Amino acid sequence: MSYWRFPLRLIPDDTNLPFMKWARVRTPISLALIVLSFVLFFTVGVNEGIDFKGGTVIEIHSINGVADTAKIRGIVDGLGLGDVQIQNIGSENDVLIRVATQPGGEAAQQQVVEKVRGSLSTSEYEYRNVEVVGPRVSGELATTGTYAVLFTIAGIMAYIWFRFEWQFGIAAVATLVHDAILTLGFFAITQIDFNLTSLAAILTIIGYSLNDTVVIFDRIREILRRYKQMPIREVIDLATNQTLARTIMTSLTLELALISLYLFGGPVVQSFTAAMIWGIFVATASSIFIGGPILVYFNIRPRPTDAKVEDEAAEEKAADTTTVAGA
Repeated sequence: MSYWRFPLRLIPDDTNLPFMKWARVRTPISLALIVLSFVLFFTVGVNEGIDFKGGTVIEIHSINGVADTAKIRGIVDGLGLGDVQIQNIGSENDVLIRVATQPGGEAAQQQVVEKVRGSLSTSEYEYRNVEVVGPRVSGELATTGTYAVLFTIAGIMAYIWFRFEWQFGIAAVATLVHDAILTLGFFAITQIDFNLTSLAAILTIIGYSLNDTVVIFDRIREILRRYKQMPIREVIDLATNQTLARTIMTSLTLELALISLYLFGGPVVQSFTAAMIWGIFVATASSIFIGGPILVYFNIRPRPTDAKVEDEAAEEKAADTTTVAGA
């Protein structure tokens, strides 16, 4: 039985694009973007959300069943208290309301609680906990988040080093740091709220970028074993072209899903999806133009004493010979 297939192929399988040649232009652009991101981060800064600036946290319970978070958000937003976060916790009846720190000291924070109590009927909601989160707690949260990113990058470097060689580990980490810095620059220039969700977005982007980079590194290693005399620049171009369709189509699919989520997912996920849309674009470009080209400086080759490498290369060469003869 034959099936009709939609005749769409955005990226041909047999591309022969000179990525190493283009990297000469892309590398200065990346360096300029990194410098710009640093300048923006240390001068303009990011727009820290409640998670990092502190604020008032109010936990309520819906007495009459499932809490309508959209209705609650509309009411609290109408109070003009600035940055407000609404989310379910535990069950659909329980809601956490977080309001940014108000100017005016402790009295102003108490007024926040009174305003929220006055706007949400006490016959519909039970107030279970009210807490004011100070800057000290938020500062500890920021420090912990920074450690999380650094430990993640260190763990990734150890993993790549173990799986490949140390040169691949350095190239992979340089790619991931590039993506993280440009994402911070994105938050600085757009002034989108930077909160724990944004931190989760950066970690997700690092994971995605690592996956893209490892796919290309795997192909580079295979080609190095098969064609030992091929110049490293040609190896990287060949590996990048062979994985290009997979790289671009995966990114496009993910971008389409994220754009839909950004447009129709509501304000709760907009910070996360906006960062992800930018991050996936940056990660795709860096895996193509930065990870591989860095390996040129190491002129990496398979170790001559690696018997397994020699055996695999011989088997692949024999397979190629058989295929040609059969054709």
